[in-house]
This record gives sequence, C-alpha cells and structure tokens, in this order.
Amino acid sequence: MLPLRLSAVVSSLILCFLFPPFFCLGIRSFPTTEDDSAFFQYAEAPEYRNGAGCPVSLTRNALPSCDPSLVHIAMTLDSGYLRGSIAAVHSVLRHSSCPESVFFHFVAAEFDPASPRVLTRLVRSIFPSLNFKVYIFREDTVINLISSSIRQALENPLNYARNYLGDMLDTCVDRVIYLDSDVVVVDDVRKLWRVPLADARVIGAPEYCHANFTKYFTDEFWNDPLLSRVFASRKPCYFNTGVMVMDLVRWREGNYRKRIENWMELQRKKRIYELGSLPPFLLVFAGNVEAIDHRWNQHGLGGDNVNGVCRSLHPGPVSLLHWSGKGKPWVRLDEKKPCPLDRLWEPYDLYKPKQVRDRVRDQNWGFSSIWVGYAHDLL
Repeated sequence: MLPLRLSAVVSSLILCFLFPPFFCLGIRSFPTTEDDSAFFQYAEAPEYRNGAGCPVSLTRNALPSCDPSLVHIAMTLDSGYLRGSIAAVHSVLRHSSCPESVFFHFVAAEFDPASPRVLTRLVRSIFPSLNFKVYIFREDTVINLISSSIRQALENPLNYARNYLGDMLDTCVDRVIYLDSDVVVVDDVRKLWRVPLADARVIGAPEYCHANFTKYFTDEFWNDPLLSRVFASRKPCYFNTGVMVMDLVRWREGNYRKRIENWMELQRKKRIYELGSLPPFLLVFAGNVEAIDHRWNQHGLGGDNVNGVCRSLHPGPVSLLHWSGKGKPWVRLDEKKPCPLDRLWEPYDLYKPKQVRDRVRDQNWGFSSIWVGYAHDLL
C-alpha cells in the first residue's frame, strides 16, 4: 500500500489527467526534504492587522481568493529577484489600511533553483498570516515566442507571466494589480485598487506622453506602412508595465493574451522592437490605457538598461517607488555602492542572513490553504 502522502499525490495527478482544464488545480504542497536552507535567511515580518472600517469577508467560498472584499495583487517570485519581491510585499502590508484583506498571487518559474514548493514555504515563514497562492508558470508556454533583447535579464520567461494572468488566476478574480518585484509601495494600495477603468478599458497605468514613443520600435517597424498604422487611430503614449491595474473580465473576453502573442510571433520573423516584454503591450494597449496618477509609478530608479546609473525622483508626490532599469537596490547596497534613493528601499528589506533560526527549517508547515496551479501551454 502507498504511503498516505504519496497516495494523495498520485490521486491528484490522476484527477489532473481525467479533468485537464487549463491548469491542474488542487495539488497540495507538502514540505520537502531538499536542502533549501540557503533561501531561508529572512526575518519574520511584523504582524499587520486590519484597521477600523475594513471590509468584512463576504463569502465562505471554498476558494479563498473568491472573496469579493479582497484586493488582489499579482507578482512573480523567483530566486534572482526574491529579495525584491519580499520587500515589495512587506511594503504593501506595512502601508495598507486593510492588510488582511490583500491577497497575493505569486507566479513562480517551473525550473527555478528555488522550487515553487520551497518558495511557498519561504513566504509562509516570513508572512505567517499572509493570504496568498503560488502558481507554477510553465516556461514552455512562452519560450518559443521570446526574442533576444538588449539586456539578458529581459529575456527571462517569467517576465512574460503577466500576459497569462487571465488564464492562470481563478475565474472569480475579475481585477488584479500587477506589480514588478523591484518596487516598494509607500501608500495604501487600496487607493490604487479603487481606480476606475472607464470606457471599457482593460488596463490602467501611469502614462508618459512626453517620452519619445518612436524609440520603442525599430526603423523596420515604422517604415512598414502596414505595421505602423496600428497606431493610426490612437494617440499612443509610453507606459511602464511594472505597475498595472488589469480588468481580467475584459482581458479574457477580448483574448488579449493572444493579441500580445501575435506580435511576439511577428517579432520572431521580423525585428520590430528591442526591449523585451514591454513593446507587445504598447502595440496592443498604447493609446487606450486608463491614465493613473504618476505617483503610482516613480519608475526608472534603477537607471537605464545598460549602465544602471543613479537617478532622482520625478517631481510630485510619491506612492510607489520603482527600480526599473539595470541597477537594483539590494545589489548596490550589498556592494556598498548605493544610490541615495536605495536607502528608501532598505527599511523594507527582510533579508537577514545573520538571524537565521533553526525553527524555520524544523517548523511543521501547514499548507491547507496554499495551492499550486499549473499554467497551461496550449494558450
């Protein structure tokens, strides 16, 4: 007879094959025996509780993410940017008026050095009360659509996971805030959540209409009248995809994932852009984006994509700091070469290698509410 845990896993796999919708849901995460101590070098975050006036849970649905009172945030989770992701989560909770009403959807790479199961354990050890779910992103979903970029980090398949949120997240999740891993939120995220998306717009983001939009595409693109006319009926402006409010109902109905993939397929045949996962979003959405206040994406703090030089804040109020670009604050701080603004990221950093406790590895982890899903690859 199979051991109880193994039997449960086998039974789950059988159900996956018998009922294979987009992803295999309901595979429980159990503790592993692999040596993952290298990743467990984070201090436990303070316990953050809801304040007065926070919404009360409106449902006892079997799927915790289906509670309509929740604010949904999607982020990627991988070993390379793990420290940034943990700091970003910490910042959201620290400044949220209703931290217990925030639900995180983490997308993890299938073949990352830190497995999705280890990352799940790690997040739970740092944030014991966090509402979250971890999804496995199958890299073969997008690997054949990725073309070379000006910086190798931009070719990471996980950068394209945002394209598939409409397929990966539970269908009851009709809106989500997508955040990059190199941000810190210094305001109540519920304010961003409440931004309306008018006129049937699918996404909202800060726009930067003063930027030179033409530089995001090659001369071959602009010299082709059939391609460049995609913007003929729009007034396109640059926007950064690292902070977006997404209407997933409209996203699914409009099959926007496929629209983005169509441009990526063309890019493989004809070089129409240079900069990773951003240009396909611009091609599909630029000129039809709900313009959100610039305070919600003070981007570019990591410098450009080549040198990563220090930069200053844009004029105006700040609700979110974004180290987009080559330079990352945790790297520069460790190298003892921080930029002045990197000190604003430092208070949210929970990486404490000298404070590792044996209880982190020996704790009896409970995963009754943590599930792992699989992004489908037919898409």
